[in-house]
Amino acid sequence: MQQLEQLYDLYKEWNEKINVISRKDIDSLYLKHVLHSLAIAARFDFQNEQKIIDIGTGGGFPGIPLAILFPQVEFVLADSIKKKLLVAESIANSLGLKNVKTFWGRVEDFKPKNHFDFAVSRAVAPLADLWRWAKPLIKKGQKGDFPNGLICLKGGDLNQEISMSGCHPMIWKVNDFFQEDIFNEKYLLFIAR
Repeated sequence: MQQLEQLYDLYKEWNEKINVISRKDIDSLYLKHVLHSLAIAARFDFQNEQKIIDIGTGGGFPGIPLAILFPQVEFVLADSIKKKLLVAESIANSLGLKNVKTFWGRVEDFKPKNHFDFAVSRAVAPLADLWRWAKPLIKKGQKGDFPNGLICLKGGDLNQEISMSGCHPMIWKVNDFFQEDIFNEKYLLFIAR
């Protein structure tokens, strides 16, 4: 709880230097960013020693809130924008998160093949691209309730995006977990490896 409570001051301080979160959203940090990220944990219970890559983490979402909740799980926060990744790295260090590493670069250039149990992402790219980038990084297997795969948070009408991806994800409404109006058209998607 202490680590979660520290997030507001850390992000507010960084946001004054670098626009990591929309300036109008900083006062809604916990609702729009932290709670939204934790929708993943409302459905997925990561197991000790699993490895997860956060594709397009930006300032650390969903990776940092998940790393707080799952301290025995290794998270690699990946992003191509160095200044945002430096913010995420600084916040992880300030919180004393020993289970967070970073990767700066395009995720498709990340070399460890079949290295992760899950890839997570939050509204970064179309589903087809996310799956193309994530699939080579995820090893086959299962440890827990779900097989390894891609977990992503998306919003809006996803019919065309899903159809164009050729994927058949499992889908949950985020407002089934958190009954806030802001989550009315937000979804949690899962594609098994």
